[in-house]
Amino acid sequence: MRILGIDPGTGILGFGVIDVVPGGRATLIDGGVIRTPIKHPDAERLLIIYDELKQVIKELKPEVMAVEKLFFAQNVTTAMTVAQARGVVLLLGMKHKMAIFEYTPLQIKQALTGYGRAEKKQMQEMVRVVLGLKTTPEPDDCADALAAAICHSMQRQPGA
Repeated sequence: MRILGIDPGTGILGFGVIDVVPGGRATLIDGGVIRTPIKHPDAERLLIIYDELKQVIKELKPEVMAVEKLFFAQNVTTAMTVAQARGVVLLLGMKHKMAIFEYTPLQIKQALTGYGRAEKKQMQEMVRVVLGLKTTPEPDDCADALAAAICHSMQRQPGA
């Protein structure tokens, strides 16, 4: 199964693609970020996300999308722009006939570390270990996207 993990954002959107074979072993296919110019209007930034993520999907052909759910306690403006980016992501997933699953940051941390309040460095290290990488994925947004994909792979294991 090929899983596309997404850490939604308007300025920086993280993505990570992993393959999971029977038995649960996950391997990294690709990961990175889509950056948009901060001074550009929201509509232009969303188009950049759409076009670049569409290209990732076209090239890597994921079957499933795992998207981190939004969690904002205070900044409503940021929440709204990230929600717009999430809308673009979900639309692309549907247009490409992918099954879409959403996970809270707590669920992702719990799946990877066994502790829902794990620190970012601990999460990055677990992503590195699970994928058998020599270094932790950079930047954080990419590591978070890979964590969402890994979380989905763990949720879908028999007995999980």
